[in-house]
Amino acid sequence: MVTLASYNPIVHSGFVFLDDVPYILSNPPVRAGLTWATVKWSFTSVHAGYWHPLTWLSHALDCQLFGLNPAGHHYVSLLFHAANAVLLFLLLLEATGATWASLMVAALFALHPENVESVAWAAERKNVLSMFFFLLALWAYGRYAKAKTGGLRRYAAVFGCFALGLMAKPQIITLPCVLLLWDYWPLRRMFALPEDASAFAPRSFSYLVREKLPLFALVAISSVITVWSQRVGSAVRTLSEFSLSSRVENAFVSYAKYLANTFWPVRLAPMYPHPENSLPAWQIILCAAILLAITALVIRWRDRRYLTVGWLWFLGTLVPMIGIVQVGQQGMADRFVYIPMIGLFVALVWAVAEVAERKSIPAPWLAAPALAVLAILGTLTYHQLAYWHDGETLWRYTLSVTRDNYLAHDNLAMVLDQQGRVDEAIREFHAAESLHNYPLGQVLSLGIYEQRNGHVQEAIAQYKKVYDGSQDAKQRASAMDQMGLAYCQIKDYDHGMQSYQNALQLNPDETAALTGTGMLALKSGNSSLAVRQFSRAVKIEPTDVGLLFLADALRESGRLDDANATQQIAEKISRDFAAARKSVNETYQFFGFDSLVAHAGNDSQALRR
Repeated sequence: MVTLASYNPIVHSGFVFLDDVPYILSNPPVRAGLTWATVKWSFTSVHAGYWHPLTWLSHALDCQLFGLNPAGHHYVSLLFHAANAVLLFLLLLEATGATWASLMVAALFALHPENVESVAWAAERKNVLSMFFFLLALWAYGRYAKAKTGGLRRYAAVFGCFALGLMAKPQIITLPCVLLLWDYWPLRRMFALPEDASAFAPRSFSYLVREKLPLFALVAISSVITVWSQRVGSAVRTLSEFSLSSRVENAFVSYAKYLANTFWPVRLAPMYPHPENSLPAWQIILCAAILLAITALVIRWRDRRYLTVGWLWFLGTLVPMIGIVQVGQQGMADRFVYIPMIGLFVALVWAVAEVAERKSIPAPWLAAPALAVLAILGTLTYHQLAYWHDGETLWRYTLSVTRDNYLAHDNLAMVLDQQGRVDEAIREFHAAESLHNYPLGQVLSLGIYEQRNGHVQEAIAQYKKVYDGSQDAKQRASAMDQMGLAYCQIKDYDHGMQSYQNALQLNPDETAALTGTGMLALKSGNSSLAVRQFSRAVKIEPTDVGLLFLADALRESGRLDDANATQQIAEKISRDFAAARKSVNETYQFFGFDSLVAHAGNDSQALRR
């Protein structure tokens, strides 16, 4: 109930730009609801760089129940988060018998503001859903470990929950290793001491590893599927984009920052970009020293097994998301610690409980600071949720708490574009571009966007950047073609013709450049050149619009029979001839022809037909 109260503002949150669009808003199978077609698509398709059928089915069920009302989608995620907190409490209680310590760990997890991202971002349903099955698998494993009979059936429950969790999000692939930690403490099946009074039968290390081989097999299968699907979705970054050294440096710093954010959760952001340049040496050394110092203390106090388990849980479960295999552009993200932070809470709470027991500290003296900490965390969570009200609020807040965050500028620009605030969007795109070297394909797309919205000179500058920087002849030709169109838009026809000719030198089959040179030739009265260019264009790509351009050029050159025959072909292949003629006339208007029928010759009857 406290979790639901702290997260109550979530009912006022909308969908935010980024993954909410491809996951839900523009995903027809999901929007169709829970149909057989959606079930088939969920299991057989890779979408947005992931194969996670259970997540797709979860979103589809939400759409069936709530449509595109974001409140319903968010509240289901909140219910999963609350369920995860309750499961965590019951799991720790059953394994350790420590009621208040178990409750405190679960409460810290439930109310910590770092988890707002996993709950308030609709597309992160995969996070809370996979965690749900991760905890169920841990609980089923505890039942299996102390079973006198029926062990195979209980192991099957572990296997099944793990498989379901992987089909929600593969972040839980570290579960077999977590189970080995669970064997070490609190189950004490591994390296058990004579004084360990436990309901769990001690086992050798080799036995415990062999016991988990079926789960490691699932890990291998899931890893192959994940790498394949993310390559299909072009989500995996190459070493040319992020070098191995930069990934290792970022990993050390990210571990330390995750620690800091867990114990001082302020200025949290939904996106922390990967550093563009090498991090300062002092920062890397300091972060590495902190990690080594904590590790040394854990080894020094290794008889306190909860410290070992908590610290290794934190380090190990973060490995898939720490960026050695870089997926996406982020350097770190709060959602990545949804599972790892539990290890820190276990180590901290059990250490406090042990000190309190040794010092005979009265329970009220512990309860008061514990409640104060939880009240602070709940308040921070409540406050953090306000930033997830809508996309513009979220990304403007992100820019206020981070530096040089090109991802936030980029996402804010796309939100503004959706709202029709084009000039503001272009400013944000330029701000992002000043902070990040975008691939030239994206620079070309930005130029097209600027040209389409009247920022022609800025678009020409983008096209020049692509032309000068690209090694791909076709990409350079596309840039020149777009530049030709931009020059014609501002009535600079000489530079337009030069740009089109440059495009054709790079790619003689660039149909847009052939059409552009044909149009400018027709405008200048060189109908023979126009006929040659339009003829080449329709030979490469026969369209009704292209054939109408050719027919008009033939008419202008006096070849009326050829013009009529060409127009008849256009009419024959056209799905909507009136729309095709309208497109032709709009193109003439764009290129500044004195009259839309200036090049129809004297055969006005043919043009009317």
